[in-house]
Amino acid sequence: MPLDIASKRARFHALHESGCFVIPNPWDTGSAKRLEKLGFRALASTSSGSAWALGREDGQLSRDEVLEHLRQLCVATDLPVNADFEEITPSNCPVVILAVETGVAGFSIEDYNGRHLYVISEATERIVAARKAIDSSGANVLLVGRAEGLSEAILILTIR
Repeated sequence: MPLDIASKRARFHALHESGCFVIPNPWDTGSAKRLEKLGFRALASTSSGSAWALGREDGQLSRDEVLEHLRQLCVATDLPVNADFEEITPSNCPVVILAVETGVAGFSIEDYNGRHLYVISEATERIVAARKAIDSSGANVLLVGRAEGLSEAILILTIR
């Protein structure tokens, strides 16, 4: 029997409390199912991978296409899914609530816009606005801040 959204979210919280874990990026439902069979405990969407799976470049999917992609990933597997979002600003945070409604367990905001890292004040405003939007939804969704290092390594930091 498939897990409900609340159970997936509780699992995602527990994973973060238990230490580090590997979270791969499926491009589509087929790769999500395959990664689950391989034993991963959570998944994270990838904006570039989802676009490439449709023959497009990163950043070329509409908001509705991104939300549908998240919905498909969440339905395809019993694993919690973390949503990858790039263009979150205090003025467009309603998209955060729409993403929460797809069934995601976590939500991450990139700190790089394709050209440069956001300055700390702007990055902070974006994270605070997203946290407020998640809280207003009443859902038990984690907010994950991504930090892109100069070496292109990604550090995942859970914002509680």
